[in-house]
Amino acid sequence: MKAYDIVEQFENRVAEHFGKQHGVAVDCCTHAIFLSLKYRQHCDYTYEYAAIPARTYISVPFALMQAGITPCFHDQPWHVIGYYDIYPWDIVDAAKAWNRKLPFDALTLHCISFHAKKHIPIGRGGMIVTDDSTAADWLRRARYDGRVGVHYPNERIREMGWHMYMTPEQAARGMHLMDLWPNGVNVQPEDYPDLRDMPVFKGRV
Repeated sequence: MKAYDIVEQFENRVAEHFGKQHGVAVDCCTHAIFLSLKYRQHCDYTYEYAAIPARTYISVPFALMQAGITPCFHDQPWHVIGYYDIYPWDIVDAAKAWNRKLPFDALTLHCISFHAKKHIPIGRGGMIVTDDSTAADWLRRARYDGRVGVHYPNERIREMGWHMYMTPEQAARGMHLMDLWPNGVNVQPEDYPDLRDMPVFKGRV
């Protein structure tokens, strides 16, 4: 077994848990969201904005802005059910969801978190689960510097990528915790501030 085979095993197991065909493991949920946005832009999505809850973690609007997208905050709560739609990008921030039946289209990109405060707490990590084979192939290259994973001197990289892959150690811990807690651990509610009050967003969104 090669070291990164455990990452693929973890991807397959999480995808199966959610009833999806593909999982693409990354180093955190925020980067899962960022890469999903970059894939949509690759597919010629031309929206200049994205609607998200005003009370979510601050890295989410930062990911939007880093992708050249303006966050538009709304008051809809989300933390009770653990996920929300990043509208209109067909991307779901499911950071606090461990529900096997998320009510979205098969081609939606679902972004999962394995942060220390989440259902499968490996410490840090994320994943994109989807039934979209084309998206999964692109995202696997994008998370690994544009590489397909062959011996580096033999690579002929065609598109820019990012250094956002999951390590085998993280994946191994994820597999172990899924054995211990197949339904995940209980996630405590968090008190999110209203991001519209943050000075960093004043005059920018």
